[in-house]
Amino acid sequence: MMSSSFNIFSVGISFVMVCIFYKSSVDSLPELSPQKYFSTLQSGKASLAYFCQADSPSTSIFLEELNKAVKPLQDYGISVAKVNCVKEEASRYCGKEKDLMKAYLFRGNILLREFPTDTLFDVNAIIAHVLFALLFNEVKYVTTLERLQNIEDTLKGKANIAFAYVRAIGTPEHRAVMEAAFVYGTTYQFVLTTEIALLGSIGTEDIEYAHLYFFHCKPVLDLTQQCRRTLMEQPLTTLNIYRFIKSMEAPLLTEVAEDPQQVSTVHLQLGLPLVFIVSQQATYEADRRTAEWIGWRLLGKAGVLLLLRDSLEVDIPQQANVVFKREEGMPVEYLVLHDIDLVISHVENNMYTEEVREDEDNDIEEPDMDTLGIQDDEVAETVYRDRKRQLPLELTVELTEETFNATVTASDSIVLFYAGWQAVSMAFLQSYIDLAIKLKGTSTMLLARINCADWSDVCTKQNVTEFPVVKMYKEGENPVSYAGMLGTEDLLRFIQLSRISCPVNITSVQEAEEYLSGELYKDLISYSSVSVLGLFSPTMTTAKEDFTEAGKYLKGCVITGIYSEEDVSILSNKYTATLPALLLARHKEDKVESLPLANTHAQDIVQIITNSLLETFPEITVENLPTYLRLQKPLLVLFSDGSINPQYKKAMLTLIKEKHLDSLTPCWLNLKTTPVGRGVLQMYFDVLPPLPLLVVVNLHSGGQVFAFPSDQAITEQNLLLWLKKVEAGLESPITILPAQEWKPPLPAYNFLHMMDAAASQHSSRKSPECVKETDVQENDKEQHEDKSAIKKEPTETLRIKHWNRSNVFKAEKSFRHDNEEL
Repeated sequence: MMSSSFNIFSVGISFVMVCIFYKSSVDSLPELSPQKYFSTLQSGKASLAYFCQADSPSTSIFLEELNKAVKPLQDYGISVAKVNCVKEEASRYCGKEKDLMKAYLFRGNILLREFPTDTLFDVNAIIAHVLFALLFNEVKYVTTLERLQNIEDTLKGKANIAFAYVRAIGTPEHRAVMEAAFVYGTTYQFVLTTEIALLGSIGTEDIEYAHLYFFHCKPVLDLTQQCRRTLMEQPLTTLNIYRFIKSMEAPLLTEVAEDPQQVSTVHLQLGLPLVFIVSQQATYEADRRTAEWIGWRLLGKAGVLLLLRDSLEVDIPQQANVVFKREEGMPVEYLVLHDIDLVISHVENNMYTEEVREDEDNDIEEPDMDTLGIQDDEVAETVYRDRKRQLPLELTVELTEETFNATVTASDSIVLFYAGWQAVSMAFLQSYIDLAIKLKGTSTMLLARINCADWSDVCTKQNVTEFPVVKMYKEGENPVSYAGMLGTEDLLRFIQLSRISCPVNITSVQEAEEYLSGELYKDLISYSSVSVLGLFSPTMTTAKEDFTEAGKYLKGCVITGIYSEEDVSILSNKYTATLPALLLARHKEDKVESLPLANTHAQDIVQIITNSLLETFPEITVENLPTYLRLQKPLLVLFSDGSINPQYKKAMLTLIKEKHLDSLTPCWLNLKTTPVGRGVLQMYFDVLPPLPLLVVVNLHSGGQVFAFPSDQAITEQNLLLWLKKVEAGLESPITILPAQEWKPPLPAYNFLHMMDAAASQHSSRKSPECVKETDVQENDKEQHEDKSAIKKEPTETLRIKHWNRSNVFKAEKSFRHDNEEL
């Protein structure tokens, strides 16, 4: 099946690129006229042609990279030529200006594919894209674990799989995989992905770099059995992939009965050592099973052989049970190793590694990865790494100055305001597209986006002073700004909860009971585990207005309702509430709490409701940590390797209920679901301590870390006594966290310092102060006032000025800083 599809390489291929001409020294590129070039296209011939029209220095770098690609492409039967467009000869590839920045892939005279030329950013990208396009039907590109599993199931008993993850299309690793697929595509099914989540789902812990797995599916006859997987641990280069695949083709175990010094296999030719497991007739079966197990463990790292001592003419030491041969010509080592792990460790510690520099053109310098990898921050580094990843942007509507007002007034809309030059915006754009995928075909809400770098006037009119910002537009209502975490799930929760206008007006006791039980909005309970109901007598006008204002402010965060009928006393008596009051229905715990609201203003109501949404004994995650750190209390953290012990949870909840832990933030952390906790513990202790472990971390005052005695049971009495000793200063901290600031990796990236200096200089000149904009719900009057004030300053100044400590990077900065503190 696969071999027949690879016949595409026996026919002519032409790859035509159209761009602007630059007179540089590219003598290796033959120059032809369009007529001459097309007349040379013949069956069985391959050609990469570069069409040029006018002078432009901007193409010099591209021409250099194209020149470097000449020889490698010729090795695959694809020649390269430069075609000079002349007025006397008309060609549609020399015509329109919009076609000048595209590349065209042909087979014969048939157009196969178009590429934007900025995707062909270097020699690796050129070669990778050409081969990837030609192998499109042979190299399966997958984005989901289900698709990968389907391919695996289809090939069981038929063929093995080479599964590769690369960070982006067009990288050197992508080129190496495509070159390997060109050679081995008739033997193995190559599968490619750029999805980090997919790589993590198959059990890889380190997903920062490219990976290649070999799936041993051919020997699998039982469709319910998973194919064995062997990870290539060397960097993804063409030569390393060749070595790896050749080692996969070698026998798992070979029996020999000759002098180990004279034995030679393909492994030694590939630079891999040999491991001989010494056996004798009495223990042959057990030794063979052991040797096979070691063979699987060392697959791709060494060759494993079973050495039959009884048949040897050469004596070996009686106690030796393992013989190690590092390379051809070197003396063998006779070892006594009684544990499989010792055998593995000895091989891994003594492997001869040779740095292979692939330089097919002999003049390509390797970049300094130590400096290339340094970015302004981790978000910028991620965006740079995935800069060539294609997103399905067509799932959202791109807005412009001409279409913005008509779009947001015609239908309920969610609009992402972002800047194409800002790292956080581009990182969040991925989450926004993921949201569009989740809502596709299920929501009436229109998802749109506008690039404020292109349409700054529109963003200024909408009071957008930081990026990224998401706003919801509904007919007859003021726009609502999203203030949650920059992630797909949190934004989805905001959209779903915004489907109803809060606070909901409840008109009967029965409806109020349905509301409190969760039946009234049961489809939204998964997004809001707490429902809030305000109880008021009909005459409490001011209190009702304050609650209504708070409910509108919290729209998209929690479901709020209001009841102020004459029979409100029925509910207040049932739930022991003194009017005005709040009823908090906690659906997970199936209980209703009441809180008094006498003389409470809207801002206070918002704070009360916000605090009520916090769990009393939460599981700390990367996403929710900043929320609990804002409480400015020491953390009482129970570290657990899995689900929490019910007895420990009961003890903690009892102390919480009795108000003994009011000065702390009690919580727990599951190392299995939040593995970053292991690194946190290693900061506190020299070695990872036994779990579970209870600690107090005082982040906001002193940085002391106290550990609950490991020889004591976590009971209410022991825990309370220990906390009193900590409070009285009778316990010594196990460590004190240093007061380190989160600083840029390089001085040149200290933008905040530059902005402070600029602001100080700006102030010394007594220039007018900028207008402070608030994040309230906009109305026409406010927009008009903001517009008149902001127009006094250039757009670029506006962008930089609001990129301050409180706004820039939003949650991303908090995630990184808070995790380093914890």
